[in-house]
Amino acid sequence: MGERLRLAVGVMGNAASMLLYAAPMLTFSRVMKKKNIEGFTCVPYVLALFNCCLYTWYGLPIVSYKWENFPVITINGIGILLEVSFILIYFWFSSTKGKKEVAKMVVPIILICVATGIISTFVFHEHRRRKVFVGSIGLVASIAMYASPLVVVRQVIKTKSVEFMPFYLSLFSFLASGLWMAYGLLSHDLFLASPNLVGTPLCILQLILYFKYRKNPVNELEPQKWPDLEYNDDKLKQEFKLEEKKDQSMLVVTENLSTKT
Repeated sequence: MGERLRLAVGVMGNAASMLLYAAPMLTFSRVMKKKNIEGFTCVPYVLALFNCCLYTWYGLPIVSYKWENFPVITINGIGILLEVSFILIYFWFSSTKGKKEVAKMVVPIILICVATGIISTFVFHEHRRRKVFVGSIGLVASIAMYASPLVVVRQVIKTKSVEFMPFYLSLFSFLASGLWMAYGLLSHDLFLASPNLVGTPLCILQLILYFKYRKNPVNELEPQKWPDLEYNDDKLKQEFKLEEKKDQSMLVVTENLSTKT
């Protein structure tokens, strides 16, 4: 009964994580349509790729005992494919400077993952020690991935607007984090449960802030302070064009008045 429950939770965790990993598809369909990254940041996708690579390796029989963590392998394997796709699209449409920034982030992560695989395979000869080694590195990667939305949380608190914190993204994060925490606890695996013990409260905080500020009007933001926020980009451009026209008309009026005087 306990094994069936653990497997069922793992399957539900796969479904929730799939929705979470697929969420940026709308963003990147917009990037491909406009052929411009519009100031979006690649950091969340690089961190997610790092996390998926480590936990795919963690779930394989080389590290884990046989196929005890098969649900972990399936979803993180899919996550690798999706995150690599997003990063390649970002790389293709970014500037030369942007391409260099992506390379600076991706290359060290690949080297760390390769080094982790080599060390865990040839240095440690027991599953327990391999799990401790790979799981410790995966724990750091997961916490970094879950900590990245804190920037958005700070923006929401500051602006009292949830325009830049989509509800479904927060909901899917909460579901995935909660289900994988339960899976880790049922498996008696702290390296699967611990990251989600951090991630679940952060997701709950996002949902609380959403329901608190969801009815608030959208605040006007300056473009130089918010260069990477997708949802307000077109609206800001229109607003600032109107402001420029108003400023020009005011300048003409003041010039006419000065000429008359």
